[in-house]
Amino acid sequence: MYEAQNLTYRYDENARAVIDGLDLKIEDGSFTVLIGHNGSGKSTLAKHFNAFLLPTGGKVYIKGLDSAAEENLPLIRRISGMVFQNPDNQIVAAVVEDDVAFGLENLGVPTEEMRKRVDEALTRVGMYDFRLHAPNLLSGGQKQRVAIAGIIAMRPEAILLDEPTAMLDPRGRQEVLDTIAMLNREYHITIVLITHHMNEAIGADRVVVLNRGKIVFDGTPKEVFPHVEELRALGLEVPTTVSLLYDLRKEGLDLPLDALTVEECGDALINALGQKKGSSF
Repeated sequence: MYEAQNLTYRYDENARAVIDGLDLKIEDGSFTVLIGHNGSGKSTLAKHFNAFLLPTGGKVYIKGLDSAAEENLPLIRRISGMVFQNPDNQIVAAVVEDDVAFGLENLGVPTEEMRKRVDEALTRVGMYDFRLHAPNLLSGGQKQRVAIAGIIAMRPEAILLDEPTAMLDPRGRQEVLDTIAMLNREYHITIVLITHHMNEAIGADRVVVLNRGKIVFDGTPKEVFPHVEELRALGLEVPTTVSLLYDLRKEGLDLPLDALTVEECGDALINALGQKKGSSF
C-alpha cells in the first residue's frame, strides 16, 4: 500500500530533517500504529502517504503511484483518506448526511450513487440513525465517526488517522477505536494510526517507533513493547499492562512482558503467583 524509499523531508531547507533517510513498506490490508514523541516525524510521515507533503529527498509510492507526480494526485487522494485530531475541523455541513456527502459532491458522484454511499458509510460507523442530526449536537466520539464516514464514503483503500482520539473522553475514544478495528477486520481497509495512547496499539498488526525521523523499533506489539527501558528513554510509555508486569518483575515475580491484553496480563499474574506459593492461586 505504502512505500517510502530513502525518504527525507525538511520543512525549511536549512532546518534539521524531520524525516531522515527512512525506508518503510506498509502492506495492503494491514493495521499499523506509528508512535513517537512530539517532533519524531510520525505525522510528517503520514502526510507523505496522502501526498499532503512531497519528499525533499527520496521517493514515496502509494499503491505504486509516485506521490511527486502531479497527475497521480487525484487517484492518490481517492486511495488514501486522512482523519485528523479535531473532528470539528473536518465537519463542514449543518446536517450529518450532508457532511458525509461533501467529498462525493466534489468528486462529481451521481446523486443516486451518492445516496447509497452515504447511507452505507454511516451504517458502517454506527451513525446511520443520526444522519439527520446537527453535528454540533453530537459527542466528540460521534463527530469523529462522522468524519471517518466522510472518508470511507469515498471508498478509500487505506485510512491514515492522526491522533483521532486525542481530544476524546474514554467512551468516545473506545467508540472510534472499535470503528477503526472493524473497518480493518471486516472491510480490509489498510489502517495507519498515529497515537500517544500506547494501549491503542495493542490490537495492531505492527508498531513502528520513530525518533528524530528514523525508525527505532519495528515489529508486532508483542515484539516492541517489552523494550520498556528503551522506549522510556525515548520519552514514551508502554501499555498499562506491560508497565504493571515490568514493575512486578523488579519485585521478583517471574512475569512475561508480552502479556499485553488485560486477559493475558491477568493469566500471567495468576500463573506467577501460583508458582510463587507453590500451588494454584
